[in-house]
Amino acid sequence: MPTFALMKKGWMFISVLFLLAILSAFNINGTTHSGPINRPATLFATSNSIGEVSFSHRSSLVSSIDVPLPLRGVSEQILYRKAYVVSYNKDYRIPNWVAWHLPSEHAYGDIKRPGNAWHEDLDVPAPRATVADYKGSGWTRGHMCPAGDNKWDSEAMYNTFLFSNCCPQNANLNSGTWNQIEISTRRWAERWGDLYIVCGPILFRQEHETIGENKVVVPEAFFKVIVCLNNRHPKGIGFICRNTDGNRKKDLYVNSVKQVERITGITFFPHLPKELADAVKNKADINDWE
Repeated sequence: MPTFALMKKGWMFISVLFLLAILSAFNINGTTHSGPINRPATLFATSNSIGEVSFSHRSSLVSSIDVPLPLRGVSEQILYRKAYVVSYNKDYRIPNWVAWHLPSEHAYGDIKRPGNAWHEDLDVPAPRATVADYKGSGWTRGHMCPAGDNKWDSEAMYNTFLFSNCCPQNANLNSGTWNQIEISTRRWAERWGDLYIVCGPILFRQEHETIGENKVVVPEAFFKVIVCLNNRHPKGIGFICRNTDGNRKKDLYVNSVKQVERITGITFFPHLPKELADAVKNKADINDWE
């Protein structure tokens, strides 16, 4: 074989090895990870979308989030915002889940809720939810990651008004029990330190109501799971609320994180060490938080 051909073949082999090394280093197989960490109080973000991924506003806060495992048989587009990560479902025009990290210093702030802030998320495909879909629908625009958790930064606050962070929600639930849970979560963050939170809609196996020209799906219920790792007794708690008219004490809706996993089919905080995961997922006692 001519010398040039041998050299060319050798360079091709080296190039393949180099490419494989890059792929291995970045774990390019539909999932990307930051490196493992030693402090159990710090989690890390994972992109698990098979579809499009937006890496805009990939902040250090977002990089501390351990997002749920990929969903099976469900449309999923992972989007990174300044303060949260969302798994968006283009078939339903609502999120599958939204995850964020709430440190104590972000529990309160001076940023005011902007007027007429709700806006389309142009990072998701059309058709998508718009203001017009909600007008006259009888349903309110229910934040998943709350505006109240983002008073520390104007951009983070504005991002919460994207419709990809929103679901049609019963008005009394939105201003009642759901609001109770949001307020309590901020109080817990101030008291206990860093919280890691995931919330989203629950869709029963039935035909779903939709609103507007874009047929935005109305969930039958909502979930929220919260873990705290910053003390000698790590803890977790979950809530499940029907999307119905009601304003009862949040204590009535408490579930363990494991129970919420069973009901939703979502695996939360998948990179926690097993012993720590068992400690925060299998027990839920509101008295541990109040």
